[in-house]
Amino acid sequence: MAKAKAFFTVGYEYTTLPGLIAGLQEAGVKRVIDTRDVANSRRAGFSKKLLSASLDAEGIGYIHLRLLGTPKAGREANRAGRMDEFRRIYEASFMRPEAQLALLEAEELIRDQPTALLCFCGDVHKCHRDRIAQALEDKGLKRKEIVFR
Repeated sequence: MAKAKAFFTVGYEYTTLPGLIAGLQEAGVKRVIDTRDVANSRRAGFSKKLLSASLDAEGIGYIHLRLLGTPKAGREANRAGRMDEFRRIYEASFMRPEAQLALLEAEELIRDQPTALLCFCGDVHKCHRDRIAQALEDKGLKRKEIVFR
């Protein structure tokens, strides 16, 4: 029986850009899929252009799959601790045909080379990455977490 292809999930909430890059390199990640709806950040180095350039300088590819991100109403519910509402909003967004096409793209990228799903949340279980990861596991892929504390 063939070994399941692995992918990683990672949140940058508890690390710096150099820390993130070191964690990705240690795990052998060759590509990052940014799963944020809006790839901007108040955290230094984590906005799309600088993050992409920094990863590229270290030999790690970057792609932004915005359609896998959480809509604004879901982000607001999450920040307010309304997790049931957050999950309902995200699930509705995630099940849209265009989001499912983005999921298929993510699956193809993961099967091509070691890849990490990226978002802000340090705890994957409070993040939409968990739902994406569950869907990928349903496709026979194996999840691994890169955790910073």
